[in-house]
Amino acid sequence: MSSTRYERQGRVAVITLAHPPINGISAALRSSLLDHLDLALADPEVQAVVLAGNERAFSGGADVKEFGSPLALREPRLPAVIAALESSPKPVVAAVAGVCMGGGLELALGAHYRVLKADAQLALPEVKLGLLPGAGGTQRLPRAIGLEAALNMIVSGAVLPGARFKGTALADEVVDGDPLPAAIALAGRVVDEGLPLKRLRDLKVAEPQAEAFLQFARNSVAATSKHFPAPLKCVDAVSLSVGKRFDEGLRLEREMFLSLMNTPESRALRHVFAAERAAAKLPDVPDDTPLRTIARVGVIGAGTMGGGITMNFLNVGIPVVLLEMKQEALDKGLATIRRNYDNSAKKGKLKAEQVEQRMALVTPTLSYDAFKDVDLVIEAVFENMDVKRQVFETLDAVCKPGAILASNTSYLNLDAIAATTRRPQDVIGLHFFSPANVMKLLEVVRGAKTAPDVLATCMALARRIKKVAVVSGVCDGFIGNRMLARYGAAAAGLIDAGALPQQVDGALQAFGMAMGPFRMGDLAGLDIGWATRKRRAAEAGVAMTPSVADRLCEAGRFGQKTGAGWYRYEAGRRDPLPDPLTVGLIEQFRHDRGITPRRVDDGEVVERCIYALVNEGARILAEGIAARASDIDVVYLNGYGFPAHRGGPMLYADTVGLPTVVRALRRFAAEPGADASWQPATLLLQLAAEGKTFN
Repeated sequence: MSSTRYERQGRVAVITLAHPPINGISAALRSSLLDHLDLALADPEVQAVVLAGNERAFSGGADVKEFGSPLALREPRLPAVIAALESSPKPVVAAVAGVCMGGGLELALGAHYRVLKADAQLALPEVKLGLLPGAGGTQRLPRAIGLEAALNMIVSGAVLPGARFKGTALADEVVDGDPLPAAIALAGRVVDEGLPLKRLRDLKVAEPQAEAFLQFARNSVAATSKHFPAPLKCVDAVSLSVGKRFDEGLRLEREMFLSLMNTPESRALRHVFAAERAAAKLPDVPDDTPLRTIARVGVIGAGTMGGGITMNFLNVGIPVVLLEMKQEALDKGLATIRRNYDNSAKKGKLKAEQVEQRMALVTPTLSYDAFKDVDLVIEAVFENMDVKRQVFETLDAVCKPGAILASNTSYLNLDAIAATTRRPQDVIGLHFFSPANVMKLLEVVRGAKTAPDVLATCMALARRIKKVAVVSGVCDGFIGNRMLARYGAAAAGLIDAGALPQQVDGALQAFGMAMGPFRMGDLAGLDIGWATRKRRAAEAGVAMTPSVADRLCEAGRFGQKTGAGWYRYEAGRRDPLPDPLTVGLIEQFRHDRGITPRRVDDGEVVERCIYALVNEGARILAEGIAARASDIDVVYLNGYGFPAHRGGPMLYADTVGLPTVVRALRRFAAEPGADASWQPATLLLQLAAEGKTFN
């Protein structure tokens, strides 16, 4: 089946891109487009050509399914197709509606004329994949809309509506309806009036202060793109549109594009792009599984987590019934939600009427009876199994048949929670990350009896509320927090050995982590981990392993909320300040345990903490808790501050080489008194021995 359609409408040939869902520019589409262009040029009855997509998309750019494959390099490549459009002796008009991004926009820039739908979405987002536009975008766009506007668009990857380009050489016409009839009419007018074939390549970039602006842009971009080479390369490429002949600029742009394609940062960002899309695929749940209707949601708990969860639904127009046990707590939660929205309004992100519209969607209640007609209820109560069971017993009695019952638990056994109901097939885990109205990650925990349509419905709902969802099986801590426990244990072991919190945090932040483990612990509250360690020891019937963290908690040092934890905090500030009292507790702990401190270098800090994540990730993968290694990467990138330029812990392990990871783990495992968790995971050993990778 052809990826483009060809038809004659009088003297105009219409070539329609037809490669669903977003007309990705595949090898087949490029070839078919060129064939149909040649057909139009060879037909004496055809006097003009219109290139169109559909209402959803002109073209979303490169076909992601061909990323990294030989098909991406198969001739004709996109620059050759664009050159053929541009050099056509017959006028070519692009009719642009819907998504027009990346290579799709570069394709449209190769036409002689363009008709844009006002709400078409235009962008050159390659920088978000660690790349720059590689088919003339950095050379044609500045000629079309000006140097500053083009540079801002390319460096940010921002999406702009077609209406924004009215009056520029990018938009010959902007229309509110279907652009195809207007494009056909324009093509006829060009022929009848003998209008010139306008080529963007022939325009000059009119910017008298170009060099000064470009230097300012370089300085600004360098300050904000520390770990990523692509933004600065974008500035360099756009600068060629001012100082070089067009063909020379094209050649150098292509060289820069190819050099970026081979960087680890671009590999990481392309991995993330593909991983987030793969995470939405459920291997054993058909795409056409009927979804349950979610028109009204219940949330239990109006605290920080419950309030944040509530806002996710209000933001997309879904009414929420918000339950608390006491009026004071309910009023406080509602006030916090309103304050968050008011702050957004003060920053210009919301209008006053939007704040009121969202608040009007909340129905506050002190009674479970208000949940009798909700389609989904999410509990965000205290992380205690007895409390959770009581909540679900009540929900089972109150909620209508078919309602989905969800727990926001971050550690507890979902199957044990589901067993308290008569409908375990309707129970699922929806683990939001704090602050829930900001963090993108949602762990969707699939219980042993969770129904396929419940899982599919919640994954679709995640997209609706703009979350990146990853499915996890049931285990203590699921994917993210189970791995975090090993990461934290590795960091704690470094403190025992001779490091201090500020060194460990500093080394991991230099690696790229958004926050080191000790700063993160102080922010979250050290009492949370303390309670978890107590629970695990009680469940295992063993004594707790002594730790410095427990001594901090015993001293009432729970982190920022108490003004002291691993660090101390001055009133009204969140800057972590090294604390001699913490050092004293650490030194006393080492003395009591008979530990002689040694020198720990930053490289060892990174190796131990990151390889601990990788090793536990391999176990999670082997157990089927995660379906893919890339799912683990998505969890850590979106929920735990892992640096995007490294692509997640599992891709990072692939990058350094799995044999290298195995050797380091064996070295740690061989140390006297080493914890058994340092033994390399079976899957990791197997992949390393076979010369394979996680991804």
